[in-house]
Amino acid sequence: MTDVTQDVTEDVREEPDENGAGEDAGRRVRSAIEAVLMVADEPVAVRALARATGEQPDEVDLLLRELAGEYSEQGRGFELREVSGGWRMYSRAEHADVVEAFLLDGQTAKLTQAALETLAIVAYRQPVSRARVSAVRGVSVDGVMRTLLTRGLVCEAGVEATSGATLYRTTEEFLQRMGLDSLDELPPLAPFLPDEVSLDDLEPAEVLAEPVLEPVLEGADERVVEAAAPVGDDGGSADGTSADPHAPDQHVHDQHGDPAPQQQEDQS
Repeated sequence: MTDVTQDVTEDVREEPDENGAGEDAGRRVRSAIEAVLMVADEPVAVRALARATGEQPDEVDLLLRELAGEYSEQGRGFELREVSGGWRMYSRAEHADVVEAFLLDGQTAKLTQAALETLAIVAYRQPVSRARVSAVRGVSVDGVMRTLLTRGLVCEAGVEATSGATLYRTTEEFLQRMGLDSLDELPPLAPFLPDEVSLDDLEPAEVLAEPVLEPVLEGADERVVEAAAPVGDDGGSADGTSADPHAPDQHVHDQHGDPAPQQQEDQS
């Protein structure tokens, strides 16, 4: 009787638990997602995580949202946020002073007040020229704009339609640093304006110029003009040039469109 009971017990242990296997697989995928996010230096798209883990994008998206909720509920020192079209780990805002003290360690790495003001103007008025930003701030912003360009927070966006001035806009790096998914998540500008100023009082936004078409080669224009020259009643052109290639007054041109050497000597 003991032998029979032992055999049955062993058979039960060998049978796989479908729920347990599913939970193990789910934990494995969650762990793999966390491992990727820990080494990523920019937001990772859901499809990229799905390719890395071999799971469906919908399943990965669900796991990401579950992880983000768990981190918040557990009060972890980091959080998982969806920004700039992907997901990335961030230190929790309530510990910003500790993180800042650790990273800076006596060094000044923050943007100055002038840089923050300039960046805010670009963010809300983009695309915008340096002259427009300078007009808003009341001082030259050339040096500050170079700083923002160097840090990758702004970039050139083209030229203005009427003045030809270079226009600037914010970058994906700006969205990542601000923790935004798109510019639509910027807070409304109206509450930050002085009481006597409204949005209607602001100057109209600058307009990005249309792309300039490539010019047609000069030689091609001349050939088109010559081909389109009107023909006179006698078979020649309207300016009196004969259409007969053997006519004595026919101008002979070499390959580059200049008169032949003999023609130049006659003219001299």
